[in-house]
Amino acid sequence: MPRRREVPVRPIIPDAKYNSKLVAKFIASIMRDGKKSVAERLLYGAFDIIEQRAKEQPLRVFEKALENVKPAIEVKSRRVGGSTYQVPTEIRPSRRTALGIRWIINFARGRSEKGFAAKLAGELMDAANGRGASIKKKEDTHRMAEANKAFAHYRW
Repeated sequence: MPRRREVPVRPIIPDAKYNSKLVAKFIASIMRDGKKSVAERLLYGAFDIIEQRAKEQPLRVFEKALENVKPAIEVKSRRVGGSTYQVPTEIRPSRRTALGIRWIINFARGRSEKGFAAKLAGELMDAANGRGASIKKKEDTHRMAEANKAFAHYRW
């Protein structure tokens, strides 16, 4: 974080197939070593699998999954008088989205299906239905914030 000036927010160009900025952000998060076409192929492959299995529009499933995974509150460490407290704080919308995307991708990579597209499709469908590892992560984050509600007055 620079001290002098505010960092300008880069404009996000929507993806070509669905014309969605959210999908474009997700593709950028999947991408490794600048291989955007590979990341697009993986996500669109996952969308095809979702369409076959769930018989629903994949974009709706994707948006519902992301909405279910986004955390509203998190804990941040705050040092007060020699001891460190976990202080619950609200999360700004851009960070909520970023965390949700990151959690879905990370937990999809850890799944046991064959091929990343299948793993991602499984995690997205689980998240849309309110289960799965990424939903558990959100619930754990909220539970941690709830447990440390007593330290909320240390907020800055």
